[in-house]
Parts: sequence; C-alpha cells; structure tokens
Amino acid sequence: MTIKAKSATNGAPVHAPKSQADSALVTALTQFDRAARILELDEGDAATLRTCQRELTVNFPVKMRDGKVRNFTGFRVHHNTSRGPTKGGIRYAPHVSLDEVRALAMWMTWKCAVVNIPYGGAKGGVLVDPKQHNLHELEGITRRYTTEISVLLSPDGDIPAPDMGTNAQTMAWIMDTYSMHRGHSVPAIVTGKPLNIGGSAGRHEATGRGVMFTVREAFRSMGWTFEGARVAVQGFGNVGSITAITAHEMGAKVIAVSDIDGGLHNSRGINMPRLRQWHKEHGTIKGFDGGDWITNAELFGLKTDVLIPAAMENQLTSQTAPTVRARMVAEGANGPTTPEGDAILNDKGIIVIPDILCNAGGVVVSYFEWVQSLQQLFWEEDDINSRLEKIMIRSYHDVKDRADSLKIDLRTGAQVLGIGRVAEASRTRGLYP
Repeated sequence: MTIKAKSATNGAPVHAPKSQADSALVTALTQFDRAARILELDEGDAATLRTCQRELTVNFPVKMRDGKVRNFTGFRVHHNTSRGPTKGGIRYAPHVSLDEVRALAMWMTWKCAVVNIPYGGAKGGVLVDPKQHNLHELEGITRRYTTEISVLLSPDGDIPAPDMGTNAQTMAWIMDTYSMHRGHSVPAIVTGKPLNIGGSAGRHEATGRGVMFTVREAFRSMGWTFEGARVAVQGFGNVGSITAITAHEMGAKVIAVSDIDGGLHNSRGINMPRLRQWHKEHGTIKGFDGGDWITNAELFGLKTDVLIPAAMENQLTSQTAPTVRARMVAEGANGPTTPEGDAILNDKGIIVIPDILCNAGGVVVSYFEWVQSLQQLFWEEDDINSRLEKIMIRSYHDVKDRADSLKIDLRTGAQVLGIGRVAEASRTRGLYP
C-alpha cells in the first residue's frame, strides 16, 4: 500500500514504502496464525482477532510558518477492546502507513495481555518528519490531528501515548486540545505527559528499564552471570538510550551502541555517563571519542551476550540475522525481527525475548499513570519502579512457563499467552447483539 500526502516542507509527496509497510503487518499476522493453530482457535474467533476493530484515516490542513497551508494524513486504529479501553502510542514519521499502524495496534493488544493489564491495543500516526518543523508547526499539526481523531478518544475508551517522533510535549498538546473541547482538564486522556500536568514519575525511563529487568531475569533463569555481561544496543532514542544506561547501572558492560548516523564500539565498555552527556549536547553519538566507529550492520555481527534492537521494525531479517553472534536478542523495538530472521536465530540457538514481553515496561507504567490521573493520587518513583520490576519478572516467567510446557520458543509462548487471554475475554463477554 502506498500513501501520499503533501510534505509540510516543500509540497512533495511523502511515500510509505510498500515493502516496509506490508512486512510489519505480514509479520504480525504470521505470528498470530502460528499461535492460533497452537491454541486451536475457532475459525470465527481467529478471524475476529486478526482483524482491527476500528480504523480512522484523517486528512487535515495546517498553516506553516511561511503562511502556506500544507495537508497531512494521519491514522488511529483500535485493534481489540475485549480486555478494556485501547492503549497505544502515536508516531510522527515520514513513512507511517495504515498497515504499519494495524500491525503495531495488534502487537499492543497482545503486549497488554501478556503483562496482564486491562487494555486493548491501539496505535496512531501522522505522515510527517518532525525534524523538519519548529515547535509552533508541530503544535499546530498535533492539535489539528487530535481534533480529527477525537471521535475515538476518551479517558475510558482510547488513551494515546508517545511513540517514535513524539514526546511528553506532544502529549501535553493532545491533553490540552481534548480538554478545551470538553471545557475542563482531562489529564487521563493521555499518558507520557509532563510531570507538571499530571505525568508519572518513571514513565520516560519505563520501556528501557523494563527491557533490562526482563533481560536480567532471563539471565537468572538460564543460570548465566549478568554482572559484566556484554551488551550491544541498536538505536539511541528514548528506548535505546535508557536501555543502555540502565544496563550500565545494573553492572553490565555496554560494548556498542548506534543511532541513525552509525555505531560506536569499545570492547572494554563504553563510558555511558560521558556518552549520555555528549548525546544530550550534540543530539547524536557521532563524534564521541570513547570507541571505534562502526556501521549498524557491523553492530549486529559483534560477539556479545545480549543484542538489543531498539530502533525500527524489520531489522533482523534473512539478510542480517545470519550475522548475529549474540547469546540472546532482547527486542526493545516493536517488530524488529521478521519471521525469516526469527527462524534463523532459533536455528542458531539464540534466545529471543520477544517485543510483546521485553518492551512492555512503557505500557505498564502508562497504566500506572492512567490510574494516578483518574484518582488524582500520585506514587513515588521508587514505588513505580518496584511495581514495574515485579510485573516484568512475573510476566517473563508466565511466558517462559508457557513456552516450556508447549516446547516452543519464547516468542510463540508469548503470543500463545497473550492471544489466549484476549480470546478468553472475548468468549466470556460474548457477542452483541
């Protein structure tokens, strides 16, 4: 599927590449079909669960700083509401597509079920490159997009959160726009918002922390030593940077990191506090003198204990997976491994902690924030982190126990667990009318 919209910078069409858009959805459906066969789902139940419940496409104009009007395309998709209101991020990227959003919404449904929080899955996006716009333009885009999709939003129906290209400020604009429409403040309409308007302590770091809580518990269950474990992280955005810093703080040795410009490798371990400061000042890891410059492809081939893809979908494929020499792959990103890549990693005996378990820390603490916003009662960060760690550890063992009992890999075990819980909720609720 190719989607075209006017660019906010020069009016040229923005294209969502067919291969990338299609492969995310193909990956999600392939994973679902494998789990559905193991669960022996009824044909009708399976057809319902592999289809998104609601899909909204919006096209809207926004006035740019030069006075010209540009048109944008956005999406909001609800996959399933059997277990509760829908939850899911909003991404701003030049290659967002409806198929990609469908896949991400489906993964979010299974993710919420795996960690056993009362949400269904949703996702949203706008075809825009946020790096090409100032704050005034991004605010205009966000407020107009929020207005267009507000028919689906509510604090007890659909609660957005940040994703790629969006942040706490974006959530503040969404909250304010929705609140202006309602005539009173509605802080529970979004999560991931700033602390001074009802955000939760620990939300910004939650996904990265959750990744490392899960990795450390996996090491313990395997009888491996975590102290000094070599870690390589692809991606140095919110998830990747926090994951790398948390790994360092927990006693692991981060030997490689990368961002869009390339990667950095130091077999003795990268000085993460210095790199964090450098990235804060320069917006990139490029130019940091604490290691040798490598490509993202070379990062995948490093001999390491844990490889953490924390960037985009479809990174470990039939071409890249054969180069991986890690003992474990922990998916910080959504959908970073294709089915072909999965098969190769499994054949090589590499343990894969799947995305719907590994990176679920963000939605867990989003749930905490939502509860706090509804109650107007706030928790300390130590309490947040303790609750998060307990849920991630419990969820890891739920998945591992299911995988071991069925003699399947962790990804399929997580899918069977999550899909089974959603199917059970659907059957319990029954059909209307």
